[in-house]
Amino acid sequence: MTKMSTKRVVVTGMGVFCSIGKRVNEFAQSLKEGRTGIGPITLFDTSKYPSKIGAEIRDYRAEDYFKKRELNRLSRTDQFGLIAAEEAVQSFGIEYYPPEEVGVCLGAGAGGMYEAETYHREILLKGKSRPSLILPFMPSFTTSRIAERFGFSGPKATITTACSSSATSIGYGADLIRKGRCKAVVCGGSDAMSELTFGGFNSLRVMDPSPCKPFDRKRAGMSLGEGAAILILEDLEEAMKRRAKVLAEFLGYGIGGEAHHITAPEPTGMAEARIMKEAMAESGLDPNEVDHINAHGTGTSLNDKVETLAIKKAFGERAYAIPISSLKSMVGHCLGSAGAIEAVASVLSIIYNFVPPTLHHREGDEECDLDYVPGKSREMKVDVVLSNSFAFGGNCTTLVFGRYFL
Repeated sequence: MTKMSTKRVVVTGMGVFCSIGKRVNEFAQSLKEGRTGIGPITLFDTSKYPSKIGAEIRDYRAEDYFKKRELNRLSRTDQFGLIAAEEAVQSFGIEYYPPEEVGVCLGAGAGGMYEAETYHREILLKGKSRPSLILPFMPSFTTSRIAERFGFSGPKATITTACSSSATSIGYGADLIRKGRCKAVVCGGSDAMSELTFGGFNSLRVMDPSPCKPFDRKRAGMSLGEGAAILILEDLEEAMKRRAKVLAEFLGYGIGGEAHHITAPEPTGMAEARIMKEAMAESGLDPNEVDHINAHGTGTSLNDKVETLAIKKAFGERAYAIPISSLKSMVGHCLGSAGAIEAVASVLSIIYNFVPPTLHHREGDEECDLDYVPGKSREMKVDVVLSNSFAFGGNCTTLVFGRYFL
């Protein structure tokens, strides 16, 4: 592994809140055991849709986490983001840096869409509703609430590049540290289920009526999910001064656009392969040093085929020896927070030396013929993980995490 010539960036805090884990430790255990959070949707009526399932966060009572007065101005997305941020910041050591030296950069998806739908429904049925329901509608609202909650007044940004949003936010956060703009950055994303997104993906006919089966020969579409994940990125030199516990090193990332189609990936996988290669080059890595790929792996016919092609183009024969996982078989596709949840999983793979499984994968085919870790997790030494996030509009981001070495 080649050390970077720029500032080194490390992960010193993490938080997660999703369908298979309401804290990092619970999330890690679920990944090891291969639990799925995909089941019937209860947030809204799904009877008119072909698919009726998703990875909804169950047994969630907002009152257990927030005061009633707070909840009047927080969307479900905001709540998830704040809960995950609280866990991450507690493990980070909030009091060390002046507030202006800590940035906040989050990816976003539908924002407060669920509450906006509630507002619209009540207006139609009752003729009135609470204006506070539409206050957190803006996707940037979660970023602002996290900055406000902890008093972080450094650079603040919200990135909306569809399903790669939160992965891109992590790369941008690392750039802020490398350029000396911040000592630490709160990165990640939050997104909640809404009927608009659920109905929209159903209308595109890319939703599997059963739990999604990424890379399987009988894959029939995706399963939606919801949740939040936050990572604290920090300048390594500063982290060493305060004797912080380093969880992993952020080695680099690649970012680019296909410029092909608003929803469909470019069929040859050339752009995705280029972005993976750029991520490895920035990280100072040879393809032989990548131990595991956390795939985008949506479960749709075309996306899984193209990602497989891209991995082969980026890694050559080495592609057949790398274990590849799709977490979406467990947590669903969490859209604006997908990349961040998968980034946390990537770090956990390094910490605990295991590769999560791709659930519901039973049959390979000639289009998807790599090692997708079917059925159950695999114990193995993991020093480097590459995590893919490929989004609508050809917005593609690949992150690389590595074991921290002095």
